[in-house]
Amino acid sequence: MSRIANRKLTIPTGVEVSFTNQILTAKSNKGQKELNVDKLVDVKINDNQITTVYDASNDRANVIAGTMNSLIENILIGLSEGYTKDLEIVGVGYRFNVQGNKIIINAGYSHPVEMIVPQGITAKLINNNEISLSGIEKQQLNQFAADIRNVRAPEPYKGKGIRYKGEYIRRKEGKKAAK
Repeated sequence: MSRIANRKLTIPTGVEVSFTNQILTAKSNKGQKELNVDKLVDVKINDNQITTVYDASNDRANVIAGTMNSLIENILIGLSEGYTKDLEIVGVGYRFNVQGNKIIINAGYSHPVEMIVPQGITAKLINNNEISLSGIEKQQLNQFAADIRNVRAPEPYKGKGIRYKGEYIRRKEGKKAAK
């Protein structure tokens, strides 16, 4: 029996939620999101709370109900607070630059790498070495942050590269450790 599926989600103030024809629609001043809910799961909205109802004897419904509950929670948080992801770049001459809807990354290559910011995500330059991404969709934001990180993933010897803010990079000692 799924414990996540049994969570009662509280609808934040400023967010309107409706459920019709297996489609959950949520609106706020930040935007609107829709979620196609699996037919094995039913969503009940009562007194500012959302619950997922499913047949506990069906194994597939048990799994899907927890997933649907988590996706609904992600939508509610995204529309009320939003999500942010901070990245930092470490290395001599490495830097970020934001020009309109493009992020220009100088990461030690012979050319700067340009990445177009997807619709729904805003990029804010904190300083040359730090950038903050924000948006209402968790999956899209984390995927774009991972794509930026993969331009120059942090290496274990000097720690140079692009990393998430506060990420710990396990360091290696190098050649002198072999002697």
